[in-house]
Amino acid sequence: MLEEVEATTHKIIIGDSRKMEEVDDESVHLVVTSPPYPMIEIWDEQFRKMDSRIDDLWAKLDTIGGTSEKNRIVQKIYDLMHENLAGVWKECYRVLVDGGIACINIGDATRKVNGLFRLFPNHARVIEHCERIGFVTLPYILWKKPTTKPKYKGKGAFLGSGMLPPNAYVTLDCEFILIFRKGEPRKFPPHDPMRYASKYTKEERDRWFTQIWDIVGTRQTLPEVERRVAAFPEEIPYRLIRMFSIIGDTVLDPFVGTGTTMKVAMQLNRNSIGYEIDKNLLPVIKDKIGVSQSRLDMDFRVEIIERPTVQEFRAV
Repeated sequence: MLEEVEATTHKIIIGDSRKMEEVDDESVHLVVTSPPYPMIEIWDEQFRKMDSRIDDLWAKLDTIGGTSEKNRIVQKIYDLMHENLAGVWKECYRVLVDGGIACINIGDATRKVNGLFRLFPNHARVIEHCERIGFVTLPYILWKKPTTKPKYKGKGAFLGSGMLPPNAYVTLDCEFILIFRKGEPRKFPPHDPMRYASKYTKEERDRWFTQIWDIVGTRQTLPEVERRVAAFPEEIPYRLIRMFSIIGDTVLDPFVGTGTTMKVAMQLNRNSIGYEIDKNLLPVIKDKIGVSQSRLDMDFRVEIIERPTVQEFRAV
């Protein structure tokens, strides 16, 4: 019989998740996150702030001639963007327990650079880096967003002119939810009460464990963050947390944004940790998870850590 669930704890850290010094080794059971997408224009500024080398290369791109040299610089920028994300994936591997799962929502990018339209396959790069770190790659999910139409260029809208072949491009209306595991599958004692209390229904299993999810994306309604924070519908972390963790586990989101993953983890009686580099989002996160409200329906504790400075870390 399941005993009364203890109060959950939730830690908000304003700082760079490439160094998660506030999180102990092997203390997290599940990672659910959606990072900034390399080579999508709305996240260019964030990557430039993350690494001065990226900023320098973008500035250099505007001052040189020659297509081959420009293409080389663009490729280097792309490589550095993923190198910086890999620093986060390395930290996720460190803090995950053996058998812990990491779910990473990432979209590919299309962009016209130096007059040439091309695809930047972000999902493939994330897989490459995570496998190099030591993760085991599991079957991924394709998230089809049927009615959303992003405001940024090159994603989700027809790319071409009229009805004439052959120079149009396939629409990118799916994103990837990549799933990785640290080592062997997680082990539990026989008849573990928390595990049995966390079970899903047959209908949920049949709907969730399919490769294509039709879930409408959510428009960000906060004008001050609309240009930088992707709107992550609650249904995504809800499914992933139910699928890959049990009651009382700890869920980490290293790019917590407005706090959606933490909110859902709290509702599902999981502990949570969220990293956000933009301190201006702290009031939004606090409001979303109910820090500023009286929540008589839930028993939880929240800790907020604000690092004094934001440092630049280089991925190794």
